[in-house]
Amino acid sequence: MVFLKGCPLECLWCANPESQNPKPEISSLFKRCIGCGICEKVCPQNTITVDDGVYEINNELCDNCGLCAEECYALSKQMIGRKVTVDEIMEEIKKDAVFYKKSGGGVTLSGGEPLSQADFSLEVLKRCKDMNIHTSIETSGYCDNSVIKNIAEYLDLIYFDIKHMDSEKHKMYTGVPNERILENLKTFNSMRKDIIVRVPIIPTYNDSVDNIKSVAKSCLSLKSVKKIELLPYHNLGEYKYKSIGKDYKLSSLKEPSVESMNRLCNIIKDVGIDCEVVMA
Repeated sequence: MVFLKGCPLECLWCANPESQNPKPEISSLFKRCIGCGICEKVCPQNTITVDDGVYEINNELCDNCGLCAEECYALSKQMIGRKVTVDEIMEEIKKDAVFYKKSGGGVTLSGGEPLSQADFSLEVLKRCKDMNIHTSIETSGYCDNSVIKNIAEYLDLIYFDIKHMDSEKHKMYTGVPNERILENLKTFNSMRKDIIVRVPIIPTYNDSVDNIKSVAKSCLSLKSVKKIELLPYHNLGEYKYKSIGKDYKLSSLKEPSVESMNRLCNIIKDVGIDCEVVMA
């Protein structure tokens, strides 16, 4: 699994908000802080203040230089993300080559949105195919259509997210409309690549019967879509928002019940598409 930072979407329910910013950034795990004050001393931007053993950060001034993370021996501050070359990634991938062959698995590009770093992702996939490694990608599908056409040749399996079928609601919840996404799904389908459509089920946001039926019906005519996976909402990533200075807007939202997930799954099956609930 290769995680790439940077995503054009900002889904309200995102469990990995640290993957949205394409640049390396500081994560502050406040519970680990021992109040030593070393971070305040080394910060060149004077963005950190420590008062009575409790530190605060002015995230607007922080330039993510990483000095505080380097000096924090309590690991309260950590640098999220790093710049690497394709060669460095391939060296890591090669270490597990024997497991790919034994298990029938391979390499998956994820994120963030790996297609936001299209050239990098394409080169990694090309190198993997040169080594006869099975390749996959997890994508929101939000990118230029030319990117889809270039990269599809080097993919064996596509995990493709559909957040909502209504474009206005899609933009309201994720920050972008969905026309480009649905068009790119059709392009992947036309290139005869195996596709698994994934729908995160967010109660009161996209779990209506009408929306779920619409997803199923739109996939019914796409012969490359092998099944739809439903992913129930969870708030396991809520603490990450505070760690990078963001507000989590769905803190009061409850996880969907097993019964409701199975009900939605059966709705999709009734339309004529294989469906599975995938628990976190």
